[in-house]
Amino acid sequence: MCQRLTLPPHSRLAAAGRWRWRFLLPLFFLLLGGCTPAEYQLSTRYQSANQNERIAFLILHYTDEDDANSLRLLTEPEHKVSAHYLIPRDSHETPLPVYQLVPDSARAWHAGRSRWHQYAGLNASSLGIEIVNLGYPPEDELLAPDARRWQPYTPQQIAAVGALSRELVARYRIPPTQVLGHSDVAPERKQDPGPHFPWRQLYLEYGVGAWPDEDRVAALLTSPLPEWSATMWQQQLARYGYGLPQTGQWDEQSRAVMRAFQLHFRASKVDSEADRECQAILMALLEKFPS
Repeated sequence: MCQRLTLPPHSRLAAAGRWRWRFLLPLFFLLLGGCTPAEYQLSTRYQSANQNERIAFLILHYTDEDDANSLRLLTEPEHKVSAHYLIPRDSHETPLPVYQLVPDSARAWHAGRSRWHQYAGLNASSLGIEIVNLGYPPEDELLAPDARRWQPYTPQQIAAVGALSRELVARYRIPPTQVLGHSDVAPERKQDPGPHFPWRQLYLEYGVGAWPDEDRVAALLTSPLPEWSATMWQQQLARYGYGLPQTGQWDEQSRAVMRAFQLHFRASKVDSEADRECQAILMALLEKFPS
């Protein structure tokens, strides 16, 4: 008959400890092997003064589609177009929702071939806001821009655009002359956000964008203005920011830029003609916002 061996209490504890270490030691060495020393240590102790925000422009568009189609076109991959923000039209929510479709830090595909001052391809340096708006009926295509039946924006849309733009401009320190319409940066291709977009209201109520001093414009119109040649018009429009070469001819590109200028600053008459009122507005802008 075998006698059962019973360990003293301290011996049982020692045996249990040896049993645990049989399993824990391999795990310890495995973890130790994975903790290799880092090959560098990142330090942000020193910061260069030679930098600025990636975001230098805010560009406003209309979608030329209704709410559902706007959202579909700006989110589905096959359409290859996007914007950072979409402001709907027919939402019943209060306040009006604003859809952020692309993070501010990422590049959205909204400006296409575009230019302002020395900047080209503005997708890389801008935020894009799309506003749901149908533009004008297709049958109005052959009419002058100021004769077309443009769809107005709703007060809720303008309030949302104003509040959002004010926040973005402050956050990224976007200069007033770099809050622009798609037509400003691509005048030969685009006419949005159109003559009903209230640039003046955006400036006066929200402090966003550029607008001339109206008293100064009136004073200029009551005084003799210098005769500007085609070259001078091209120089002054380019000085403000429009991408316009100095050909010395009032050509189609010049007319397209003048149309964009009028859509932004003199929407009551959009005829692509360089006249005294446009000259006074441009002179007042250049005085107020020297480049």
